[in-house]
Amino acid sequence: MSEIKFTKDRLKELVDNENRHELTAFINSLSPSETARVISRLTTEEQHRLLSLLSPSDAADVIEDIPEIQAADLVEDMPSDRAAAIMEELTSDHLADVLGEMDEESSHAILEKMDREDADEARMMLEYPPDCAGGLMISEFLAYNLDNKINDVLDDLRANRDEYIDYHVQYIYVVDQGNRLKGVLRIHDLLFLKKDTLLSQSMISFPLSVPGMATVKDLQEFFEEHHLLGVPVVNNDQILVGVVLPTAVEEAVNRVKTKAFLRLSGIIGGEEFRTMSLLSRAGRRLSWLSINIILNIIAATVIALYQDTLAMVITLAVFLPIVSDMSGCSGNQAVAVSMRELSLGLVRPGELFWVLAKEARLGIINGLMLGLLLGGIAFLWKKNIWLGFVVGGALAANTLVSVAIGGILPLFLRRLKLDPALVSSPLLTTITDMCGFFFILSFASAILPRLGGM
Repeated sequence: MSEIKFTKDRLKELVDNENRHELTAFINSLSPSETARVISRLTTEEQHRLLSLLSPSDAADVIEDIPEIQAADLVEDMPSDRAAAIMEELTSDHLADVLGEMDEESSHAILEKMDREDADEARMMLEYPPDCAGGLMISEFLAYNLDNKINDVLDDLRANRDEYIDYHVQYIYVVDQGNRLKGVLRIHDLLFLKKDTLLSQSMISFPLSVPGMATVKDLQEFFEEHHLLGVPVVNNDQILVGVVLPTAVEEAVNRVKTKAFLRLSGIIGGEEFRTMSLLSRAGRRLSWLSINIILNIIAATVIALYQDTLAMVITLAVFLPIVSDMSGCSGNQAVAVSMRELSLGLVRPGELFWVLAKEARLGIINGLMLGLLLGGIAFLWKKNIWLGFVVGGALAANTLVSVAIGGILPLFLRRLKLDPALVSSPLLTTITDMCGFFFILSFASAILPRLGGM
């Protein structure tokens, strides 16, 4: 039995038995990537039952381990009271990210049920674009008034230890009565200065800060120049609203690179995971492929201009680059999703058959749709239904092959200790070209007399 199947079966057993104590202990024993992977293999009903058995705090830990778009779909389907209780336990940056993936009606309903202070902070963060300082910041920071003393800070830390224990406290910030940033206090100073020293006398004045609309590029350059553990974020009135950590900037840079990679691979509309609905995944890929097929037809008209001087086989040759290129696009989409899920730990190199089964079903749907589109165009052009069957059937068959191979190729290459990013696309292109030529020419040979006269 594979490790993921054992973990999934054990989790389902605990959920079915409603053993809350053992379920919580089992979930806490898993790494974030293991949690994300096993949650993705549960049905939607099983996922909801799991979260209903966990405390809001433990459920929030699970939500933070899975991609935001999956978390948003899961939370949206919960009763708003339960969803609000879980969302209140999320760190501020995760809370804003998950709410940002929801539709406005769902996020509004959850915010209405949340603690007023937490909801106001979330609304403030949602006003910023996701990939700027305001969208990346956390609101869990410590700020004290200029008139406070060192001893006041120490007393507050002791009194609220349980609340602050999960904060990323690297600096103590000092503000005036209007919450405008005035200084920063190092932990070293907090420990070794006299307890009756005023913060205004011990702070570092005129601290570095960034505006809420600072871009990811601005933040990246800031941390490259200033090797700090965090930077305060201020609004237009210089009021302290949050803190951006270097790790948040690194994650944002990776997200930008991932989005660019997915766009180049033809995944439109955001990230895709195989746990999404089949029709949703097919629609995201078809949105690009449907456009791409038209572009390929336009390119192929250059060859078609010479059709009157060429033999009948040249008519088929017009469609050879279309079939091979379109199939390659479909395969590259599967490659992109596999590489993304490998990087997140949602799949492992040994799960070839699971990925193959997922991709084969999608390949059948997209292959049929694209085959019908291209076959119809071929029929309208030459008024020969058999030509439509040949090119449409070849594209449908080659799409199925390319999607299936594209899904498992990165996993297979990873098992061979090869870099999937460097090897997958050229290898897939070769395979799809070869199979595409084989399908269209072999189909045409089988009914050659019916293609005469073209």
